[in-house]
Amino acid sequence: MVLSSLLGTTVEWYDFFLYSTAAGLVFGELFFPTTNGTVGTMLSFATFAVGFVARPVGGLLFGHIGDRIGRKRTLAFTMGLMGVSTALIGVLPTYEQAGLLAPGLLLVLRIAQGVALGGEWAGAVLLAVEYGPPGRKGRFGSYPQIGLALGLALGTGAFALLNNVLSDSAFLGWGWRVAFLVSLVLVGLGLTVRLKIDETPAFRALRKLKQPPRSAPLVELLREPEPRRHVLLGMLARWGEGAAFNTWGVFAITYATSTLRLDRTAVLLAVTAAALVMAVVIPVSGRLTDRQGARHVYLVGMALFTLSVFPAFRLFGAGGPWEFAAVLVLTLGVVHAYFYGAQGTLFAALFPTRIRYTGMSFVYQMSGIVSSGITPLIMTALLAAASGSPWAACAYLAFTGLISIWATSRLREADLHIATGPSAQGGQTKGEAAVAAGPSGAAAAVAGAGSLSGEASARSR
Repeated sequence: MVLSSLLGTTVEWYDFFLYSTAAGLVFGELFFPTTNGTVGTMLSFATFAVGFVARPVGGLLFGHIGDRIGRKRTLAFTMGLMGVSTALIGVLPTYEQAGLLAPGLLLVLRIAQGVALGGEWAGAVLLAVEYGPPGRKGRFGSYPQIGLALGLALGTGAFALLNNVLSDSAFLGWGWRVAFLVSLVLVGLGLTVRLKIDETPAFRALRKLKQPPRSAPLVELLREPEPRRHVLLGMLARWGEGAAFNTWGVFAITYATSTLRLDRTAVLLAVTAAALVMAVVIPVSGRLTDRQGARHVYLVGMALFTLSVFPAFRLFGAGGPWEFAAVLVLTLGVVHAYFYGAQGTLFAALFPTRIRYTGMSFVYQMSGIVSSGITPLIMTALLAAASGSPWAACAYLAFTGLISIWATSRLREADLHIATGPSAQGGQTKGEAAVAAGPSGAAAAVAGAGSLSGEASARSR
C-alpha cells in the first residue's frame, strides 16, 4: 500500500513538474516566441497556471467517483491519463513548425494533466491515511507527500542531466522531449503496483453498512455547516503552502537564471538537491504529526515559512550558485517539508469518510488556482513592476503565510475526524466517541469519522 501510494504520487508529480520546469526554461522560446523575453515567459507560465485551473475539475469529478466506487480504480485511471498527456507533450510540434496550433495543443494537454492530478492527490493520501493504524496515521499520511519531492527531483534532475550532456541547440531541438517520453515507462511501473492493492479498510467498512447514498458528495460538502467551514479554512490554510512551493520549486528557477544570471545546470541541480532533502524531512514531519498533532506541526511550519521569506531573497541576491543552493535546501528542503508532511493528514481529518475524497480534492485543488497556479505569474509581474527588486514579491509571500497561519489556528481539534498527536493517545474525535457509545454509534463513526473497521470494532468491544 505504501509503495503504491508513494510511487503513484511520484509519477504524477514528475509529469506535472516537468511542465513547470520546461515552462521556465524552454516553452517560452519554443511555443510562445516574442521579442520580449519576459512576455514569452509569462505566456508560458500562463499555460502552467491553466493546469491548476483544470485541477478542481478533476478533483470534483474523481472525488465523486472515489467516494462512490472506491479509491483504487479511480487512482488507476488518473495515473493513466497523466502518463498519456505527458508523453504527448513530448511529441508536440513547436510554434515554428505548426504556428498557433502548437501552443493550442500544449494548452489542451496541460488541461488534461491538471484534470488527472486533480483526482490523484487526495486519493493517494487517503490510500495511506485510511490504511494507517491508530497512532501512526501522520506517518502514513506523509508517505504520499514524499512523491512531490521525488517527482520534483526527478523532473529537474532529468532536465539538468539533459542540459549538461547536450548542446543548447540539441537540448532545445529534441533533448527536452526525452524527459516527457520517459513518463510512459514510469506510468507502466506505477500501474503495475497500484492495481495489485486492495480497497482501503475505511471505504470497505463504509460499503458494508449498505446505507442508501445521501446527496451527491459535493452537495453535502457545501450544504452542511461543519464541512462548509472546513472547506473555507482548509483553502485559506493551503494558500501559504501553495505559494511557498511554487516560489521555491518553480519561480526560483526562472528568477535565478534570468534575473540573477546563474548557470542553468547549477540552478537545476540546486532544486534537485533541495527536493531530495525534502524527501528525507517529510517522514520526520509525519512522525512529529503523530506526536504533536497535524494542526500543530502545520501551524509551526507555516510560521517558519513566513519568517524566512525576506532573509531568503536577501541571500539570493547577495550570493552565487552555492548560496542559492543553500537557501533553497533550507526553505524548500527543510521548512516546506516540515509543514507539507503534515498537510495530507490534516486535510484528510477535515472530512468524514463518505465525502472525504471530494472534500480533500475541493480544498486542495480549488485553492491551488490562486495559491499555486498563478504564483509564478504574480511573482514575475511584481518583480517586473519593481524593476527587478524582490521585496514586493516577498511581501506577497509573507501575506499568504499570515493568512494560512490564521486559518490553521481556527481549526478546532475536537472537530477533526482523524485523531493525531495527543488526541490519538488519550483523547477522542467525535467519531471515536460515537464508536464508544455502542453499535449504532459505531455505524455512524465509520460513515462519519472514517475510523478503520478494526479500530472501530476494538473500541466497541
